[in-house]
Amino acid sequence: MRWFWIDRFLDFESGKSARAVKNVTLSEEHLHDHYPGYPVMPGSLILEGMAQTGGILLGETHQFQHVVILAKVPKLAFHSRVRPGDTLIYSARLIEAREEGGLVEIDAHCGDRLVANCEIVFAHLEADAGGAAANQKNFVFEFGLADILARSQQNG
Repeated sequence: MRWFWIDRFLDFESGKSARAVKNVTLSEEHLHDHYPGYPVMPGSLILEGMAQTGGILLGETHQFQHVVILAKVPKLAFHSRVRPGDTLIYSARLIEAREEGGLVEIDAHCGDRLVANCEIVFAHLEADAGGAAANQKNFVFEFGLADILARSQQNG
């Protein structure tokens, strides 16, 4: 099963920046176990929301011609918790876009409160060059995340 960790885009400036929103609700299954009696959104899922936002920003820069994969996270810091009822805003800035991939800086906020910030390096993988890795569905662009961008731009 694939999960979407963004609900919609608030702003999208091609090749430059994007802001996406994720509303955190107690109906999300992972919050019932992390932690029982004190639900907190796992940091790994916050990072995934940042990666989805940054991956779409980079992918759109190249008209989604490449499979965009997370290559590494050279910088990551968590500053506060995210609980049910919080609204996460992911703000991504494209630092570098090249044919082989790119670098994105992303901050996550709940209101004025900084939750996390990171740098993510993405790599491009050609669909016909990567064997088993490239045969997997490109979750960003074939499983509906690009549709979140399209719907956000239509409702603009």
